[in-house]
Amino acid sequence: MTRRVEKPWGHEEIWAETDRYIGKILFINAGYRLSLQHHKKKDETIRVLCGEMKLELENESGIIELKRLFPGDSVRIPAGKKHRMSAETDVQLLEVSTPELDDVVRHEDDYGRSD
Repeated sequence: MTRRVEKPWGHEEIWAETDRYIGKILFINAGYRLSLQHHKKKDETIRVLCGEMKLELENESGIIELKRLFPGDSVRIPAGKKHRMSAETDVQLLEVSTPELDDVVRHEDDYGRSD
């Protein structure tokens, strides 16, 4: 049931996929980061399994705050909030979300990807 999806920053393993939720493990290589993005519908929660990372996350006032995350830390990222994950070291994190896999609005991307 597990499937691997290659990404320019590492890869993800989708280990659960239903019409109600998705479970993934993201593997982010040290020094790489994901897009600054938001989701229109997708609501997600992440938990760091190993490594250290930074999370840029838009707060209720529309200001992007920087959080450092370590193993065991978890954060909910509600739909509509801009966010970006950056790996300080190699990072593995668990992501559980609603099932909208293609719901990505990119604001900035280091790899030239667009919506």
